[in-house]
Amino acid sequence: MEFNVRRLAADAGTFLSRAVQFTEEKFGQAEKTELDAHLETLLSRTESTKHWTEKIMKQTEVLLQPNPNVRMEEFLYEMLDKKVPMRANNHELLGECMIDSGHEFGPGTAYGSALIKCGETEKLLGSAEKEFIQSSAINFLTPFRNFIEGDFKTISKERKLLQNKRLDLDAAKNRLKKARVADARSAAHHLRCLNDFVYAQATYYAQCYQYMVNLQKQLGSFPSTFSNNNQPAGSSSASIWVPTAQPAASLPAPPPSQASPALNELRSTSGTRKARVLYDYDAASSSELSLLSDEVITVSSVPDMDSDWLMGQRGNQKGKVPITYLELLN
Repeated sequence: MEFNVRRLAADAGTFLSRAVQFTEEKFGQAEKTELDAHLETLLSRTESTKHWTEKIMKQTEVLLQPNPNVRMEEFLYEMLDKKVPMRANNHELLGECMIDSGHEFGPGTAYGSALIKCGETEKLLGSAEKEFIQSSAINFLTPFRNFIEGDFKTISKERKLLQNKRLDLDAAKNRLKKARVADARSAAHHLRCLNDFVYAQATYYAQCYQYMVNLQKQLGSFPSTFSNNNQPAGSSSASIWVPTAQPAASLPAPPPSQASPALNELRSTSGTRKARVLYDYDAASSSELSLLSDEVITVSSVPDMDSDWLMGQRGNQKGKVPITYLELLN
């Protein structure tokens, strides 16, 4: 029981995955693996063969049995696997009628004899019609029906299996692509957070250094009677020796953001720059641009765009590209 429940759950998950993949393909939101062109041609010819085979069968049945009520009766007998009762056809009925009337008028009369001969001929025509119908059913309709109910059903089953396997493959490929894009974005976000941490730490140490330099200057202004071991030799000053502080202008002034000066310049001027691609990147949507490692593209800054992205252009292709995958060139 538990095994059946798990199997049903797995089948439901597979069906849902295929349905989502099929729907996204119809709306152009997912890639579709194209089948071999020769196979597609064969499948198209198979559908065409089925269509015309069914049409020919239907018209042949109308020819062999024009009466729709009789055709329906024969179909029901066939479905119930029962033998169709023998009945006289129109030629045989006409022949019986002519023979009976000929005997009534008298076989010795010219008219009665003629009626009997015509009736016998009509019965022969009726027998020939039955043989024709039986031969057509065995040698023509039965093979066609076997194709529809046998070969074509097998082809349809295999085609459905192939379609399901293709949907499974494309669904797996799309999940892998989305996972790679998510990993790339996560890595870019983590790299930015690391840059923020390093910048904050550099700012902290720069502030600490400046505070200590200012404190040392203040302490040096007080008179002192003790000797300072750090005082340079030959100096007679009793004040505390204050090391020459690095001018504030030469301190590593942190930029207003974690971005490089070249990137800040690009954003402030709204111009374009050349950039070299550091890593391969697969576009996650139609608004993004796929990248190849070591290629050179043109980038620009667009107002209101996320700070992790720039607008990239390669020839006529244009789309968003992640900053962490680029190196701006001078």
